Amino acid sequence: MAVMSITTEFLRRPLMTGAVAASSRRLAFAMTEGIGLERARLVVELGPGTGIFTDAILARLAPGARLVAVELNPVLAARLAATRRDTRLTVVAGSAAGLAAIVGEPVDAVVSGLPWTVMPKQRRAQILDAVTDVLEPGGRFTTFAYLHAAWTPPARDFTAELAGRFHRLERSPVVWGNLPPAFAHRATR
Repeated sequence: MAVMSITTEFLRRPLMTGAVAASSRRLAFAMTEGIGLERARLVVELGPGTGIFTDAILARLAPGARLVAVELNPVLAARLAATRRDTRLTVVAGSAAGLAAIVGEPVDAVVSGLPWTVMPKQRRAQILDAVTDVLEPGGRFTTFAYLHAAWTPPARDFTAELAGRFHRLERSPVVWGNLPPAFAHRATR
């Protein structure tokens, strides 16, 4: 059902949805591993889609922590809010560019499923600025990239933008069990 939903939303709104199929649990593990979610007080997820990363984040969060999931697609936001019954989760239908107004306080980590390489460069910069503005010093940012596209100019530009904004940038091992294979970018402010 989730794969059918994300595929349907991709066909209806390809530039808003960005993925043809939902990410795998293996990629969700790579995205949430080693970024301090277990100690986090407030975490933001950008572009939760069907919630595969949401579930992985919630599995790592402490009982008193909070997760704010920001989804631009109103259909996916409503579906996520209706299917997750965790009091630590707040789903917001809105733009990641307005992150500071949405959360209203510094955050410990940002996990992103946004389609960075298909969005206009100015929009991408606006959202990355919003991310760095809300992250605590030492805060972590993680997102993913598809292996087959990592060599393309938009992907190389995005990696350079991350390197220019964050103190430390590393790349996870390739998650071959994802379709298509992907890896996580992990950055520290």
